[in-house]
Amino acid sequence: MDDVDRAILAMLERDGRISNADLATRVGLSPSPCLRRVRRLEEIGAIRGYRALVDPSAVGRSLRVFAGVRLVRHARENVVAFERAVQQLPEVVQTHHVTGNFDYLLQVEVADLPAYEDFHANRLADLPGVAAVTSYVTMKTL
Repeated sequence: MDDVDRAILAMLERDGRISNADLATRVGLSPSPCLRRVRRLEEIGAIRGYRALVDPSAVGRSLRVFAGVRLVRHARENVVAFERAVQQLPEVVQTHHVTGNFDYLLQVEVADLPAYEDFHANRLADLPGVAAVTSYVTMKTL
């Protein structure tokens, strides 16, 4: 991967819908070589996909909470059961297996605090192997 590849990736991270012609101009290539590089970056897995960034408040998910989850046990079957179950929760936008005080850090998006309270009490705390959940409510995202 060279500087041109890194420039292509940076541009696509900012605007995944940029036309190939505009991308080529911005990174100093003609369109054909630029498209070949993008396709190669896709093939090697450097580009995993393209997605729309949805404004959570526009779709009724204006409250963002980061939830630190600690499991009861770290046996393989407990970890697998938790990971399968958490992936089924549409409120959980991202799940990270982390080190430190928690085993997992979840990004949760819901309508409001009562919706999170319901989610926490009736869905998150009931996931397999959950010992404790510590919640951090986002006040502002920079």
